[in-house]
Amino acid sequence: MNYENILIEKENGIAVITINRPTKLNALNKATIEELHKAFRTENDDKSVKVIIITGSGEKAFVAGADISEFANFSIKEGGRLAAQGQEMLFDFVQNLETPVIAAVNGFALGGGLELAMAAHFRVASENAKMGLPEVSLGVIPGYGGTQRLPQLIGKGRAMEMIMTAGMIDAQTALNYGLVNHVVTQEELLDFVKGIAGKITKNSSVAIGKAIQSVNANYEEGVNGYHTEIRSFGECFGTEDFKEGTTAFLEKRKAVFPGK
Repeated sequence: MNYENILIEKENGIAVITINRPTKLNALNKATIEELHKAFRTENDDKSVKVIIITGSGEKAFVAGADISEFANFSIKEGGRLAAQGQEMLFDFVQNLETPVIAAVNGFALGGGLELAMAAHFRVASENAKMGLPEVSLGVIPGYGGTQRLPQLIGKGRAMEMIMTAGMIDAQTALNYGLVNHVVTQEELLDFVKGIAGKITKNSSVAIGKAIQSVNANYEEGVNGYHTEIRSFGECFGTEDFKEGTTAFLEKRKAVFPGK
């Protein structure tokens, strides 16, 4: 599939999706969000892909935000529709993907950029990364899940401060807050994330997908995460991956999982 705003590379079970709008600091416009949805869906359906990495082109920005020019004149109804469609098409979609998604935050991750990084299953940042939700400085609030995911990741008080001040935090502060898992140099970033991804590819994709579903259930209103875990745990027993994993363990060899 040909894309105008993103690049995709695949190797050793890892797909790297790069948002490629360097002149716009990789800002998310409608077309890019639609392309990202298609790319994530396609790579998730590809049985050979076990991990997806999302990053931005260049060394300045992961995603510097949403493309404000597209919605500056929206009405109340249009604004609500923008948030609803964006969350369904990309941000919630990524969070609930069965294939693990790692955000390699290679620079500015602001507004919709930080919201995209937070939708990934975890994040690694380069030393020059800066993160923030500056929406209130524009007279609006984060609309792609930022007011929900940021408190879940760093706590209510810190999230309130970041949102209310519209300020940015650096990579080390993000690490201290638990917003990112690791901080490395810009040059090391992609190889470091691929190293983590490589460890993930050795494990059961089926089990990982069910683990993602179970962890996410804890944050869904009206859903008992423990019940989801129990059900998913039981379902694992009927999979080829479970048979291979337990057999390999008993035979004292490394498991070779069949894939998704």
